[in-house]
Amino acid sequence: MRGAIMDINAKLSKEFNIRPAQVAETVKLIDTGNTIPFIARYRKEATGGLSDEVLRDLFDRLMYLRSLESRKEEVIRLIEEQGKLTEDLRKEIEEAEILQKVEDLYRPFRPKRRTRATIAEEKGLRPLAEIIMRQQAMSGTVEELARPYVNPELGVNSVEEALAGAQDIIAEIISDNAEYREKIRGLYFKKGIVYSKAVDSEEKTVYEMYYDFREPVEKIANHRILAINRGEKEKKLRVSISIPDEEIITYLKKQVISNDMAITTQILERAIEDSYARLIAPSIEREVRNTLTERAQDDAIRVFARNTKALLMTPPVKDVRVLAIDPGYRTGCKVAVLDETGKLLDYATIYPTKPHNKVEEAKKIMKDLIEKYNVDIISLGNGTASRETEAVVSEMLKEIDKKVYYTFVSEAGASVYSASKLASEEYPDIDVSIRGAISIGRRLQDPLAELVKIDPMSIGVGQYQHDLNQTKLGEALKGVIEDCVNRVGVNINTATPSLLQYVSGITPAVAKNIVKYRDENGKFKDRHEFKKVSRLGDKVFEQCAGFLRIPDADNFLDNTAVHPESYEVTLQLLGLLGYTEEEIRHGGLKEIDNRIKDKIKSGSDDFNRKIEILADMLNTGIPTLKDIISELKRPGRDPREEMPKPVFRSDVLSMEDLKLDMIMTGTVRNVVDFGAFVDIGVKQDGLVHISEMSDRFVKSPMDIVSVGDEVKVRIIGLDLERSRISLSMRGV
Repeated sequence: MRGAIMDINAKLSKEFNIRPAQVAETVKLIDTGNTIPFIARYRKEATGGLSDEVLRDLFDRLMYLRSLESRKEEVIRLIEEQGKLTEDLRKEIEEAEILQKVEDLYRPFRPKRRTRATIAEEKGLRPLAEIIMRQQAMSGTVEELARPYVNPELGVNSVEEALAGAQDIIAEIISDNAEYREKIRGLYFKKGIVYSKAVDSEEKTVYEMYYDFREPVEKIANHRILAINRGEKEKKLRVSISIPDEEIITYLKKQVISNDMAITTQILERAIEDSYARLIAPSIEREVRNTLTERAQDDAIRVFARNTKALLMTPPVKDVRVLAIDPGYRTGCKVAVLDETGKLLDYATIYPTKPHNKVEEAKKIMKDLIEKYNVDIISLGNGTASRETEAVVSEMLKEIDKKVYYTFVSEAGASVYSASKLASEEYPDIDVSIRGAISIGRRLQDPLAELVKIDPMSIGVGQYQHDLNQTKLGEALKGVIEDCVNRVGVNINTATPSLLQYVSGITPAVAKNIVKYRDENGKFKDRHEFKKVSRLGDKVFEQCAGFLRIPDADNFLDNTAVHPESYEVTLQLLGLLGYTEEEIRHGGLKEIDNRIKDKIKSGSDDFNRKIEILADMLNTGIPTLKDIISELKRPGRDPREEMPKPVFRSDVLSMEDLKLDMIMTGTVRNVVDFGAFVDIGVKQDGLVHISEMSDRFVKSPMDIVSVGDEVKVRIIGLDLERSRISLSMRGV
């Protein structure tokens, strides 16, 4: 395996266009149990500063290539055990770069279920098939060749049966040929056409655009593949791939028939046609569709992951009191009031929507709660009855003296959370329906801390998530949450186990132990106290320490992203630059760049050169030193502050208020392959199609917008009957 690993490292270096030493060090770090967030943040010297996204891609590719090498070894062993491994075949397997190629090469040697060919071999017809394939017989008839193989005891009662059995064996040999399959698969991708037809063309469904649809395999968009697959699964569509069959059959005949004057030519032609129609075409079509589906799913998972990351990194709205509303019709709207820390102060149920329509009563209850608890912002869930509730909220806000705004918050997964074991542990005496409102309020105050409590697949910022490979989707979303949590950092003295378990190196069991220790011993006073927690060894401490924060610690570095392993270097830096304890405590570090410029004499004004000299003086790496300096400028900073802020409203519009060419400001709620859905303050989100995102060509909507972005849009289409709004960002 040592040679294979070295080859893998070289391949990763080439594919990712990074130095071999970077790959070797990164792989070593992965293999010694370091997490991706830790490697990305605290081992930049080793990785050359690779981002968490690149590191995760490299990790996935490393696992694939290792799996490929493992499968190669297994296939070589299995063929060798059969005594059929040649040096040429071994070389072909070893040089294969994709798993499909390895499986193609193994196909002729794979144990088969009983097929027409294996039954024919049991009847002793393999030698006849080999005679026919050698194409050496120039006189006589194939019937004469077959006659010696008629054997009623083996079940071959006639010449016709012998020839039919031999033809079955030949068809399977042709089908198992790796070279033929690779060529035909390539033709499917190059010349194939995906067709979909309606099962019932009179039935009205969401798949009507695919009732008579065709698109080349090489051009079909990923979201259309997923839509067609779902339509087929729901038995609304019939899907197939059309290919120039004659071209493939002609190719196979050229490959198989070397002597068209032989008496076996006709039976070989029949075997080729049977092999393609019965064995190759159905198999390759399945493979091609599986490949298209896998590609589409991988792309959808990337979309889901990027949208989830943008949602999780939505800036928290700090130090505000929130009145949260989970809208509803028959059972009313659940209302919860939260203080600045997210603690529940009060709750109620109001009935401003149909069938109750108790608008004035609902207004009075909200006014009383706002006044009693000095509410600053209303957090409104964006689900069922949200727009009707919004209209009442907007009217109510105009009737009070205090300036209170409202904003929409995604309530995706709120019901899942409210009925969960975690929610019942947090609020054992609170009704399930009220828990949903609490979650909606806390999502505004700290989206990351609240959303980590919910299965990420329930957050709902992707497309076709229930049609995707759930294992791969789950792993991708878990990685996104880990990256976000560790990028932001976690206050060890307030964090819940559901948040702590995503910190680098901390498992759910360790997270519970940390909270248990905190409950029994009081707040943590410094990072090194973590080591007292049960099951928190040196390796776990190394992985997690830099991501945990203690805002009121005696050592101010405990509230920064500076890792304890760099504390000594940091203190040396502060001493070298002449900082006093008083200056550190009162934020004098913002001028640190100027002190470095004054202190370090390099014969040049190049600041980067001064950093290099300083790094040498402190015997530390340049990336680490730059990160330390960045943290000292803004200790305890929240990177989410740099992200787009929520849009706060005080009034409401309906679709009837909209007009073509109206310019509006909205919030991106979801990004998909074909565009972005934007909330412009009416009941229905509008769609900015990918073609309307920019005057230049846009390869992916994610190159232009992310979930949570505030964008200006122009209304270019209104369909009141179907509640559809078309928007454009071009020229706005």
